[in-house]
Amino acid sequence: MILLGACAAWSLITAAAHEGRPEGVLLAVLALAAGYAAGRISGSLLPVAAPAVGAVVGAALPLVMPDLSPGSRYAVPLGHAGATAALLALAAGAACCAAWSAHRPATRLGLRLLAAGIALTGAATGSAVGCAAGAAVLLCSLAAGAMPRRGAGVAGLALAAAVPAAAVWAVAADALPAGLTEALRDRFTASRLGLWRDALRLAGHDTLLGVGPGRFGEFGAAGPPGAPADGRPHSAPLQQAAEQGLIGVLLLVAVHGWILHALWRSPRSTPVVLTAGAALTALAGLAAVGDALSFTTVTAGAGLLAGWATARAWAGDGTEP
Repeated sequence: MILLGACAAWSLITAAAHEGRPEGVLLAVLALAAGYAAGRISGSLLPVAAPAVGAVVGAALPLVMPDLSPGSRYAVPLGHAGATAALLALAAGAACCAAWSAHRPATRLGLRLLAAGIALTGAATGSAVGCAAGAAVLLCSLAAGAMPRRGAGVAGLALAAAVPAAAVWAVAADALPAGLTEALRDRFTASRLGLWRDALRLAGHDTLLGVGPGRFGEFGAAGPPGAPADGRPHSAPLQQAAEQGLIGVLLLVAVHGWILHALWRSPRSTPVVLTAGAALTALAGLAAVGDALSFTTVTAGAGLLAGWATARAWAGDGTEP
């Protein structure tokens, strides 16, 4: 709570310094905290039913909320479609956590089939990234059952989350070989790369405070034709750097580190912990190259999953039939 309070306080400080708009950051912090609290409570009482229901709801949201679905007006391959992929990854992780918490083999099989169906939902909604993310979480969950110790797994997840963020930063700084940069341009479009470079340029103007929350659209260059006109650089680390400076980036990293530490110390079984960690790592990767964290449903879902995976059993061993 102290760390989340620091995130909220720093957004207010940088907003006051540069007349920014901290409402989006405050809403994300509130959603994460509320989701985590709800996950801890419901996970203690219903360790199987709560994440199973959450998985169904998370998979249904991209179908019933058009703003989360990929469309031609969004920059490919992510853009707002990253929210769809993030929700599907979190939903698949919730289904797999419920499966590992169940006693009966039939229940476990049914919940894993649910996770597979959630991955296929990505294909049905036109989100290939969501389909791949859901499938990756399911495979990581199955592999987690063979890991006797969680420390190495959590460390590997931390490294996996750091790689895409570092790659995006290197692309924005033109620190990669020309051939690799061209390959990434073909994948993410020149407009997306232009937004990343704009964000890093703004971060260099005021390394400590940034330009203020919600002000990237005012100071960023117009960008190449086809760039998303939503005032975001479509990268959570670069958006923090541009709008809230180096301290904002460190706070974002600290929140992710806190979640991994909470998973490492969790009383739940190692497969549950590593499954939740895999889903949250997928979210971190999507947030590094898209704007998934700009959606309240995604931040609340991340808090719920973290809460379910760290909930202390109310009675017994914390499992349901």
